Amino acid sequence: MRVEAAVLAGLTLAGCDTAFGDQLARDAARSVVKPIVAQYLPGPGGEAITNCVIDNASGAEILQLARAAATGPDDTTVQVVLDISRRPETIDCISRDGLSAVLGQFG
Repeated sequence: MRVEAAVLAGLTLAGCDTAFGDQLARDAARSVVKPIVAQYLPGPGGEAITNCVIDNASGAEILQLARAAATGPDDTTVQVVLDISRRPETIDCISRDGLSAVLGQFG
């Protein structure tokens, strides 16, 4: 409960500074997306895939995912991540950045 309150308070206070608030929300969302990616899209490109999902999420989706950092992810959270990952822009990003992460292991 303390973590939930801290995340929500941080998001509320960050609203005064748009850049800080955006980064805080993206970091909170990333903490939710990363384990979902690891479960549903496993492999060495997990960090790159997580970044692609975050980079292609709308502002409303980032806030929804950030709230899940405080309340805990549920089936809706997983569906949001999977929906974002299926977008053409996200697939392009994953193809580019995720593949680079995989190939980087061999170089």
